[in-house]
This record gives sequence, C-alpha cells and structure tokens, in this order.
Amino acid sequence: MSSISIDKEKCKGCGLCVKACPKKVIEISADESNKSGYFVADPVRMQDCIGCTFCALMCPDVCITVEK
Repeated sequence: MSSISIDKEKCKGCGLCVKACPKKVIEISADESNKSGYFVADPVRMQDCIGCTFCALMCPDVCITVEK
C-alpha cells in the first residue's frame, strides 16, 4: 500500500493535486487551515492510493511525498 504525506504549512490549497488524482484520494479540507490561512490538501482515502505520484508531480510548491 502506498502512502501520501503533505507538508501542510507549505500547501496553498490550490487543488491541483485533487484534480490530478485518478482515485480521488485527496480533498481540500473544509476546516483545517495552515498558519498562512490556506485550507490545505488532505489525503482522506489513503487505502485507495495506487502510488501513481500524479499528485506530487502536479504540486507547484513541492508539498507532497508519495511512498510505495
């Protein structure tokens, strides 16, 4: 099983990772924000992750790490 970690303090909540994920593993949190006030990306269905790394490749701020 793959795992995704997101540096939530660097995340700006742009949603590019959400759109890139073929399995809809990541969502933008409706209630969790970082110190800068951005609502952050959150891996909510980790069990569905296939480790494709599309989310990490799309992240313009290099906030996402995928481990297989």
